[in-house]
Amino acid sequence: MLRMSYALPPVEQNRLKPEKNLLGVRQNVFFLGLVSFFTDISSEMIFTLVPLFMANVLGVPPSVIGLVGGISDSTESLGKIYSGRLADKLRRYKALSVAGYSLSTLSKPFMYLASSWGVVLGVRFTDRLGKGLRTSPRDALIAMSSEPGKRGRSFGLHKAMDSAGAFLGLFAAAAVIYFTQRGSIDLTQDTFKMLVLIGIIPAVIAVIILVTLVKEPGREFLPAGEKTSFRAAAKGMSREFKLFMLVLGIFTLGNSTNYFAILRAQNLGNSVLDTTLMLVVFNFTYLLAATPAGILSDRLGRRRLMIIGWSLYALTYVGFAAAEVNWHMWLLFAVFGVYYGIVEGVAKAFVSDLVPESKRGTAFGLFYGTTGLLLLPASLIAGFLWQEVGPASPFYFGAVMAGLAMIGLMVLVKPAKKV
Repeated sequence: MLRMSYALPPVEQNRLKPEKNLLGVRQNVFFLGLVSFFTDISSEMIFTLVPLFMANVLGVPPSVIGLVGGISDSTESLGKIYSGRLADKLRRYKALSVAGYSLSTLSKPFMYLASSWGVVLGVRFTDRLGKGLRTSPRDALIAMSSEPGKRGRSFGLHKAMDSAGAFLGLFAAAAVIYFTQRGSIDLTQDTFKMLVLIGIIPAVIAVIILVTLVKEPGREFLPAGEKTSFRAAAKGMSREFKLFMLVLGIFTLGNSTNYFAILRAQNLGNSVLDTTLMLVVFNFTYLLAATPAGILSDRLGRRRLMIIGWSLYALTYVGFAAAEVNWHMWLLFAVFGVYYGIVEGVAKAFVSDLVPESKRGTAFGLFYGTTGLLLLPASLIAGFLWQEVGPASPFYFGAVMAGLAMIGLMVLVKPAKKV
């Protein structure tokens, strides 16, 4: 635990330098949010309907869809575990972020050529590896660029801009679907290719913004890179951080790829257009919840907001399992968006509260590594349950795991003091 002193460390002095704010946060935070905004427009247009592309065009069974989704999500951990630590050592947070965003952008055109699930897996692997490489350094950059006492606001606004991009990307995808296939239940190959071509453009814009507008903090203001090994750095983390990783792991084991929520919507007879619009609703409620949740976490505490978020997750998954008619899915996707809006930004702020400044890059790497490594078995379990037991079973399983994690968070992890 860091002790308060009258002399602020160099990075805090850097934060307190006069600088024009945008939307209540430092310019660097805003521009990083803008990068995520355009990246998510692209990613939502190209990748959100991948499970329907595999099921409807390629004829892939649910178990294989779960495998692709799980590997895609878990691949992020390969970059995130080490990228944060590498950024802490090199003190080149922007450079690693640029490399990650560029790798993802270069992978996207190959989705246009996908003719088998193996090609889809290769593209998703590369895209997620790029995300793994960039996310921990980017989040550490957000934390260092934030004013003291406004870290929750910064992460909340970043996720709000991220969600706004996803919202617009899905809305654009819905427009393309409307003009190409209207109310068809199955996604067509021509529609998917059109989505890929249009979606590449905002990805390129995002990289340009990152390279030209986002600043790397001056080396004299960055926390000193440490010479200890990754294992030694991990051992040096606080007890509360380690316990939070434990309960997060329990939750993640039931948090399979969102591919199954999309397949569930189609399973109940919704058209591709309706399913896409449900995801628009999901991202809209995500957008509405993200910034207020970050502000509330600064005032009420991160743990309390995490408990509320995981409770909503459990209730939503029970709903996905029990849903019988189309309108149920519209309501459930709306609540699902609120869950994401609460937890995504608050969890990151919680992690930054639990560790000292110089270890935040490593901490974010461990945070994403814990979730990423467990997303593959989570999705494999979900795919097996869907195919062998029934479409409702993976959601009941996820709800139970969320309940166990929520109990663990209340019992084992004490509220964090902001550091």
